Amino acid sequence: MFSDGEGEMVSARYRVKGILFVDYVRMLRARKGVDWSERLPAEDLPYLTRRIHPGSWYPMDTFERMGNQILDLIAGGDLIAVREWGRLSVDQLRADQPKLVAKGDAMESVSRFQVMRSVYFDFDAIELLMLHDGAALIGITYHMGMPAEQAACWQTLGFFERLVELSGAVHVEATFVARSWTGDPRTVLALDWKMPRS
Repeated sequence: MFSDGEGEMVSARYRVKGILFVDYVRMLRARKGVDWSERLPAEDLPYLTRRIHPGSWYPMDTFERMGNQILDLIAGGDLIAVREWGRLSVDQLRADQPKLVAKGDAMESVSRFQVMRSVYFDFDAIELLMLHDGAALIGITYHMGMPAEQAACWQTLGFFERLVELSGAVHVEATFVARSWTGDPRTVLALDWKMPRS
C-alpha cells in the first residue's frame, strides 16, 4: 500500500516517482478533445484531475496505460520521437538532481544515475551490467507489456545518449544488443562513447 499524495491508500506491484509520472499526466491533460473514460480504466482517471506530487509514488500499471495512450495519440507510434523525448527528459531530471551529470566524466555520470535510480523507481528497472571507460552495458526491465516496454526502452536509450553527451562525450553510440520485445529475457543497451582529449 502507498499514498497517492492525497491521503488515499492504493496498492501497486511496482511504483514510479511523481516527477516522472507528472509528465505523462500533463501530456494527456493537454489533449482536451479526448474522452479518457473511453481509453483508460476508471482507476486511472482521478490522476488526470488531481495534483501530482513530484516526491510521491504512483502505480506503474497506470504509468504503463498512460504511456500507451501517449505512444498512440501523441507520438503516433514513432519510436524515434520517443527516443528524442528520452533525450529531453535528461534536462528535467538534471534540474531535480544537479549532480546527475559529471562534467568531463561520462563513466561517472552513468554510475551516478545507477545510484539515483531508486529515486525514480522502487524496483530494479535499470541495472548497470558493465561499466568501464568508454562503454557500458545496461539491463532494462520495466515489467510492462508491449508496446509500453519497447517504448520505455527507446526512451531510456535516448536518456543515456544525452546523459553521456552532457558529460562531454563524443561519438556516442547506443544500440540494443538484446530486446525483450523479440523474445529475449530482458532488454540490454550497449552504450559506447569517446571522451575528447584535453
